[in-house]
Amino acid sequence: MQPPSEEPTRDEMGDMGEAAEEVRLRLAAETGDTEAISVLGAMLLRRGDLDGAEPQLRAATAAGDRAAANNLGVLLHQRGYPEEAAGWWRIAAVAGSAAAAHALGRHHRERGDEPAAEYWLRQSAEQGHVLGAYALADLLEHRGDASSGQWMRAAAERGHREAAYRLARALDRKAAHEDGDAPDNAVGEIEQWYRQAAARGHRRAALHLGAILEKRGELKEAGRWYLTSAKDGEARAACALGFLLRDAGDTESAAVWWLRAAQDGDGNAANALGALHAERGETQTAERWYRAALDAGDDNGAYNLGLLCAEQGRTAQAEQWYRRAAYAGHREAANALAILLLQGGDTSGAEPWFSKAAEAGSVDAAFNLGILHAGRGEAPAALRWYERAAAAGHTEAALQVGIARLREGDEREAERHLRCAAGGGSSEAAYRLATVLDARRPPEPAHELGEVVHEKTECEEWYERAASQGHRRAQVRVGMLAAARGDVVEAARWYRAAAEAGSRNGAFNLGLLLAREGSEPEAAIWWTRAADAGHGRAALRLALVYARRGELAEGQKWADRAVVLGPAEVAERAGRLRDALREELSA
Repeated sequence: MQPPSEEPTRDEMGDMGEAAEEVRLRLAAETGDTEAISVLGAMLLRRGDLDGAEPQLRAATAAGDRAAANNLGVLLHQRGYPEEAAGWWRIAAVAGSAAAAHALGRHHRERGDEPAAEYWLRQSAEQGHVLGAYALADLLEHRGDASSGQWMRAAAERGHREAAYRLARALDRKAAHEDGDAPDNAVGEIEQWYRQAAARGHRRAALHLGAILEKRGELKEAGRWYLTSAKDGEARAACALGFLLRDAGDTESAAVWWLRAAQDGDGNAANALGALHAERGETQTAERWYRAALDAGDDNGAYNLGLLCAEQGRTAQAEQWYRRAAYAGHREAANALAILLLQGGDTSGAEPWFSKAAEAGSVDAAFNLGILHAGRGEAPAALRWYERAAAAGHTEAALQVGIARLREGDEREAERHLRCAAGGGSSEAAYRLATVLDARRPPEPAHELGEVVHEKTECEEWYERAASQGHRRAQVRVGMLAAARGDVVEAARWYRAAAEAGSRNGAFNLGLLLAREGSEPEAAIWWTRAADAGHGRAALRLALVYARRGELAEGQKWADRAVVLGPAEVAERAGRLRDALREELSA
């Protein structure tokens, strides 16, 4: 058996091919072939054989080869002779070498001669040299020349990776500064250039492309670009990938990428790790990561340290961290600091921080300023801040504006704000909106026998929404509406819900319903609860119940209670009943 032959590897084959090409070029150079001499010099230059390349390039340059003159300039620049290199680049550039014009332009820019740099870079760019176009764009952009975009685009269109990224960034910034959303074609172009740069390995382009895709909801592809960028060392991409994984429920993998990003100095990732450990109750580890975020220049670290200390009851330390973040311009920290000062009774100290936070855009701070002014009886000032917070979507602020407008008699504006607040989940706003709509509702006509009795109106729907959120007065009202249409079971359900939540009206109405259904003993239980909570009519009902049972002393007790509780009509009836029971008892 013959031993198996060894096949050369692809690299070995490449080396063999290059060696053969070098032999061919040397043979041709020995015959005086200028092109072969130039190519041989370039080959040796690429290989790093400067001593071997220089005589070849000088010989080809002497014979008038412009590519050799450019390469000779490169060689001399590598040897540390920039001025001599520039001389050869000039010769090649004048002869029409775009590469030499680019190199000469770069040389002049490094020496601060921008006019000369622009001249040669423009020569290179206008000949279609991609590096020349990019270098010219960079120079013009540095000067603030609007024509830089044209050359940046030209370089990007010819495949320059950094140019594609910078063009995308410029378009992105322009779209961000324009009012409203950028048109779809602009967004598409921005994405196109990010994608081109990312496909060529630009890690920041991959990060921005991932962000565009994530915003659009294309999470799988966004994750792939974040991963590509993160693997290339982009800490922000590792952080973003962590958030994407967390939102997908993979907290452990998220922590791995946050750790990687935090170790590379990403403060946002350090904060995320801190929050993760805080959720697990690992407060010491959380504090360590919040401090790391702060060291990385992220003011959220100080704010989060404040929150952590506040949760642990370390008020002095919480104030210290809130102050640090607030002085750095963190608006939520300013709001939190103001709340802390307010809780400590320092109203005058709290107000400036609320104002600072509100002016910086904190909606909660604007609302809190409203509360502060309302507490002082400064209604106009309170309303101004409530309106500001409501305009930014603050539900409770919209409710307060609605209530204020109702007091002023501006029902239209009141309704608008109550609708906003109710839509935001405020049960009180839903109830008040229902009462506004209820007051406008015409009385329902009498229905013929057999006719469909009722269709729910909008006001009933709002009452029911408030009731389902646990609003006691709304529950009573829904119960009353159900009782009015004969739905005793539904009425009892809502009355009971209100009564069990502490509504005396709910307890009284439930008692009425039970009494009508023949369950007076149970009715008396609910009337007792209502009367104990200060409901005069419930006390009168109890007095009547006990009087009918012959328990005159107990009846007199509840009659006395009804007289005290009122209202006037109830007190008058209860007084007559009490006097009658007293006469009966003394007889």
